[in-house]
Amino acid sequence: MIKKNLALGVLASLDLTGSAYAATTSTTTQTKAAEAESVLVSGSVTTGIGALSNNTRRHSTTHVEVVSAKELMATGQTNVIAALAQMAPAINSPPAGGIGSNNVARLMILRNLGPDETLVLVNGKRRHLGANFNFNTGPATGSQPTDISLIPISAIDHVEIIMDGATALYGQEAIGGAVNIVLKSTPGKGSVNLQDSGYYAGDGVGIDGYGDYNFALGHHGGFLDLATQITHQQPTNRSGLNTSQKYFSLPDGSLDPREQKIGNDVNRIQGLSRSLSELFSANGSLPVTDKISLYTTTTYSHRDVDAPGFFRTANNDANVRAIFPNGFSPHLTTEENDFQVNGGIRGRDLYGWNWDAYVLYGRDQLRYGAYDTISPTYGLNSQTKFYNGTNIASDLTAGFKMSRDIPSSILAKPLGVELGGEYRHDTFQMTQGDTQSWGDGGVAILDGPNAGKAAAPGASAYSGTPPSAAGNHYRDIFDGHVNLDLWATKKWEWTLGGHATNYSDTITAFTGSIGTRYNFNKRWALRANINTGYRPPTLAGLYYSTIFSTPGYQSAYASSVSQIARLLGAEGRKGEYSRSYSVGIDATPVDNFHITANLYRIGINDRLESTSNFGGTSIEGLLESAGISGVRYVQYYTNPVDTVTNGGDVNATYLLNLPQGHSLQFGVNVNIADTQISRYRKTPSILAAYGQDYYNKFSQNDLLHTSPKNRETLSLVWHKGRYTLTIQEQRYGSVTFIVSPSQPSSTWTKVRPQWNTDINLDVGITERAHVTVGANNLFDKYPTQVSRAAAAPTGSYRYATYSPSGFMGGYYYVRGSFNF
Repeated sequence: MIKKNLALGVLASLDLTGSAYAATTSTTTQTKAAEAESVLVSGSVTTGIGALSNNTRRHSTTHVEVVSAKELMATGQTNVIAALAQMAPAINSPPAGGIGSNNVARLMILRNLGPDETLVLVNGKRRHLGANFNFNTGPATGSQPTDISLIPISAIDHVEIIMDGATALYGQEAIGGAVNIVLKSTPGKGSVNLQDSGYYAGDGVGIDGYGDYNFALGHHGGFLDLATQITHQQPTNRSGLNTSQKYFSLPDGSLDPREQKIGNDVNRIQGLSRSLSELFSANGSLPVTDKISLYTTTTYSHRDVDAPGFFRTANNDANVRAIFPNGFSPHLTTEENDFQVNGGIRGRDLYGWNWDAYVLYGRDQLRYGAYDTISPTYGLNSQTKFYNGTNIASDLTAGFKMSRDIPSSILAKPLGVELGGEYRHDTFQMTQGDTQSWGDGGVAILDGPNAGKAAAPGASAYSGTPPSAAGNHYRDIFDGHVNLDLWATKKWEWTLGGHATNYSDTITAFTGSIGTRYNFNKRWALRANINTGYRPPTLAGLYYSTIFSTPGYQSAYASSVSQIARLLGAEGRKGEYSRSYSVGIDATPVDNFHITANLYRIGINDRLESTSNFGGTSIEGLLESAGISGVRYVQYYTNPVDTVTNGGDVNATYLLNLPQGHSLQFGVNVNIADTQISRYRKTPSILAAYGQDYYNKFSQNDLLHTSPKNRETLSLVWHKGRYTLTIQEQRYGSVTFIVSPSQPSSTWTKVRPQWNTDINLDVGITERAHVTVGANNLFDKYPTQVSRAAAAPTGSYRYATYSPSGFMGGYYYVRGSFNF
């Protein structure tokens, strides 16, 4: 277990070693931090596995990057995912993850794997999954991730990004790694922050207020940190012009005069959504005796999001022209209530063991609605505002952990042992929407060339949950694990871990890891890790289903266990297995110069992804026979491929102390992650008979080319007295954007690599009060535009929806802070 004085040294060193953004405050602090770093690199510590710590031990066999609260604040971002993505090139987080439900919350993608292939923890305890299932195209397709942006940024002390070995440390599902958010715990400290921001284009104004205060409880080290954050984000719009014909032609074949009046600036699909969020957290601990303490961590958030959809023209058959004579822009609304309550009791030295017993309950509820839209099969009686249903995900966990150091005559240091077990009860629920949101009212198209033909049922653009999709689903999980930390010599450390987990609806999976680290001297260390993992299909992946539409056609996402999915070849409930290998160095070649470098390979068998969009007259006929009319494409969640991800990363910082109290810190951060398909699953016979590709180029692009294969960051931090200036250059690699499954490859958009410049100036007005001004994407750069041919016929897409650098242009912010 890390000793108390060493832990303080680690915290002192975070602003120097975590990343290139770190700023310094005094020569004394710099010296102490450098000394702490030397101790950590040399490995002169006791064993590092403990049941009582909320932190992950750095500089062991597992590669861990730490981002401090100061570094998060220096980005100018108030969304913790956006801040992490700016600080850590291994994380990709496009400002807009796609359209519809994919744009409800920001995504966190580690090492270019799926957003739900990274395990999220708060104070070392598992965070519940969100209720939103991302079914639309993009880097998040087919995922049900955890949303850490629902935690106030003011509550966070630091964030640990665990790159490998995480399945043994925390859970089998940590295929790509884990992110551990450690909340503040120092009594007597607090802050108040108010930030105003916006985009150079004149839209997207945001107001953020956030702060915290940590109260002392009793006189023996107890504390309670209360934090809150309120964010109001106005929308942006970067959509292209809609040059299509919007009204029926007049009897003589000429254009309706209203074409000129309405104009072409009617699209609103591309941009940030309007949102309002209120976040709260409480993190506390209270000693009961000198060895036992109670603790709790609670978070609650409420968020409203209003996202516009594709403009429906007046001549669209999804319209009822008597209600919307000039067409309409449908809006998707989501009201989210999310909370998690963690409570536990922990103690020291129970027959030589440290121990921790805890109960956690987390729940995310998303209430979906739509307005300014129509349900055409109800004709003149159609609603224009709908309740579309509610998705709910929850996680109840009860568990324990124990740890101790066992003296050994044959080892250089005591053997570190940590073991534990958990019971979890996970649920996913979908509730039925308004009848008109999904139903067929039987009214045919009322007018126009197609009058008398059948209209598409359900609310146009955003169909509600029908009774056939509604339901409450669950799984029970029993998890046991053990981790060992041993020192073969004073310089050579080994870690071994194993998990055995029983999933009530799938299998019992056995996974583990072996890691080693050799400290050559106080400046150089080499480490390696082999890790296996297992991830079952998420409950939302198995049971989520919906019908959604674009202006030209409707598509369905079918539940993996539904009749229609089985007709199309869906089989069983198979999880994915992973095996990863990594090797890396930690080094301080000279004083104040720190470098970590890693190479890794992650192989995933039976990877969980969405299939191709199956379509054509034969598929439409099959859907008609199953009672689903007017749907052109259908897909579901399954195991279509095996993949291999090869990559590497380098993080280096150098601190230069100059005369008269000046200092400069230089940083270089590079991440490369290249995913390739190593095996394709055989196409089910029914699909082969219909001439369908099980996993076509469109789906492959979602997997392989929607996240950049490389990210590079160069940074410089200048500090003197009360002034700190940070300049950062970020390079985003290329991605490929495909508008629709039927789009020819000649019109696919290759988004070129892009450099963005970020700048931040922090001025201490007094010892406690600071003013910060800054800009991200200082020179107002935009990504490669979508061609007119690719954007036709609606012209909605001007940029790739998931462009990694965003497509909103330059962003400015001003923040006032007061620290207690």
